Amino acid sequence: MKTHLNTLYVTTQGAYVAKQGETVQVRVERKVRAQFPLHNLEGIVCFGRVGCSPALLGACAEKGVAVSLFTEYGRFLASVRGFSHGNVLVRRRQYRLADDPAQALDVARRIVLAKVANSRSVLLRGARDARDAPDRVAILDQSANRLAASIHELRAATTLDVVRGLEGEAATHYFNAFNSLLSQSAVSESFRFTGRSRRPPLDAINALISFIYTLLVHDIRSACEATGLDSCVGCLHVDRPGRPSLALDLMEELRAYVADRLAFSLINRRQITPDGFQRLDNGAVSMDDKTRKTVLVAYQERKREPITHPFLNEPTTVGMVPHLQALLFVRWIRGDLDAYPPFLWKG
Repeated sequence: MKTHLNTLYVTTQGAYVAKQGETVQVRVERKVRAQFPLHNLEGIVCFGRVGCSPALLGACAEKGVAVSLFTEYGRFLASVRGFSHGNVLVRRRQYRLADDPAQALDVARRIVLAKVANSRSVLLRGARDARDAPDRVAILDQSANRLAASIHELRAATTLDVVRGLEGEAATHYFNAFNSLLSQSAVSESFRFTGRSRRPPLDAINALISFIYTLLVHDIRSACEATGLDSCVGCLHVDRPGRPSLALDLMEELRAYVADRLAFSLINRRQITPDGFQRLDNGAVSMDDKTRKTVLVAYQERKREPITHPFLNEPTTVGMVPHLQALLFVRWIRGDLDAYPPFLWKG
């Protein structure tokens, strides 16, 4: 079983990350600000103007530590990885299954069913937490009922286009209830959700969830590569050069459970405030450095939370779920499982 390790996030502009013996040093203005054993890391994520030494990149590639580069505001740029030791037989079968319309439909439908079911569980949990606010409860229950209808329709979907269409409809119902997941004391014009916006995010809550989605897809992509899968060949998302389609597929199951719940928790507990967001000249909204660090710390803490895996029925942590789902995907590809079992949160 893979050890649950840490991801190093470097956000300080002008920082330089280098190898020193068997450790990773973070230097700012030529002074060592932090130092970590390389064997304790599973990934290094650099935001903005952060340099990495060639020696460090080589050591990370050799030890299987993924180094990902993002803009200061969280847009993915590149990932540095070593030679893939994945089983070629697994990848060849993965490609064949992805090209099989019936197999691709089955996997995509299962993933979207899990996404909608987990979104519904988030709404129902929010309704229980908001029992003293009947207006919010009514909206959350209504949206949850609509998602239940979407689940019924998805089970009967016979093409990928139908699955994608139903996914879009379900997402609309889910997002319509976003404001009701926020406590009344936390809701302000800055955090009020009016619709999903990406590239760039146009308000604070979109900037927040997009940033957490970026962190999540990094972890899932690493999990895919670690288990020998090609993270760029999926079933639900269309293949495009440079797009981690399989990682995006597997992320759909975890968006609501891992990312959205964390975002609402940060807002409701006032760990982040509207003052931590700024509007740029192009209309995009981004987090300031202090808020970004708060989110990164909270995300790492979220990954350490203990849970029982719903399919394996074994104790694990939230951060291990992407690795376990990637392993289950490999077991399905190899024929050890009759079907891929997506992650279903028992909220």
